[in-house]
Amino acid sequence: MDDPQHLLDIAKCYLQQSVSPYAAIIDSDPDALKKALIGLGDLGLLALRVGSHSGGLDVSQDIFHNFQELVARYSGALAFLQTQHQSAAAMLGQSQNQFLQEYLPHLSNGNVLVGVAFSHLRRGDNPVIAVPSAGGYKLEGYVHWVTGFGLFQEFIVAAVLPDGGAVFGLVPFGETAQGSVGAIKFSQPLALAAITSTNTVTATLTGWFLPQERVVSIKPSGWIHENDKKNVLNATGLVLGCATAGLDILQAAYFTKPLFFITQAFEKLDRELADCRTAIRHAQQHHESFDKKLQLRAGAINLAVRCACAAVTVSSGAANYKHHAAQRVYREALVFTVSGQTTAIMQATLARLVGERL
Repeated sequence: MDDPQHLLDIAKCYLQQSVSPYAAIIDSDPDALKKALIGLGDLGLLALRVGSHSGGLDVSQDIFHNFQELVARYSGALAFLQTQHQSAAAMLGQSQNQFLQEYLPHLSNGNVLVGVAFSHLRRGDNPVIAVPSAGGYKLEGYVHWVTGFGLFQEFIVAAVLPDGGAVFGLVPFGETAQGSVGAIKFSQPLALAAITSTNTVTATLTGWFLPQERVVSIKPSGWIHENDKKNVLNATGLVLGCATAGLDILQAAYFTKPLFFITQAFEKLDRELADCRTAIRHAQQHHESFDKKLQLRAGAINLAVRCACAAVTVSSGAANYKHHAAQRVYREALVFTVSGQTTAIMQATLARLVGERL
């Protein structure tokens, strides 16, 4: 797509017409969420970071960030789910494995939907290990978190190698056996407080053989920690989208409760949101220090939580209803507070909450 703004306009029109009115249903119903995801696929918006020569749109970091913010504004569940696929698509697009090239033309339109599971690399106990074997690797272990059961056909799992590196490979996202030895089993969807429709589960791999032609990439020891530092601001699009969703509720409340202090609060938070967004864009474009980026991530989280709380406040007792928009956004703020959390992000978030600076 030659005009990035046109891409965002198309996405916004779809989200306002086909997602926003059904956000409460999408939050709890996997079928409704799948329909919303396929709608993005019908528009060719599910492989934004894949090269155009491979069927993607190859958009800039700014456009992708704006897109993420836009989706999160209208549905946190859809934003979270499509982020998993966008991440998998980017990994497949960068893979040197020629056997996987056949996936690329089908990622943007959603004909092939793929998830990811590598957050467990942040843990120190190496819950999934890979043992080199003839023609590939034997995978063994427990995946604590993989989103999209029944929604994605496959997912990219990471397993730790004997040298401390990690192999990333495509595996089926469904109960599967390899003869009498290898198997992948999944739990029931976890009882999450938010975005339950994303069907997040755990997975157990027992003697699963990952052939070389299913290997997406191999990363060196410590890759996840360097990647987290490099991409500390990547999730802020989702966070700012959540903040905007809270402000939408605050603004709408004024029309039923025309109280001056409501519009005053909206204007103050809206200015803060604009300043936060500008500072994040500047940091991404001008290679600010990690500490500065960390402060911006914590500031965005703090703002989203406050905007969600403001939405609850002006919604009064109705915000207690499970399917009320303010209740949903409040829960989504929880999700985006801890998504991709590292120890450094946890520390910065807590420091901001108690009014301190690192």
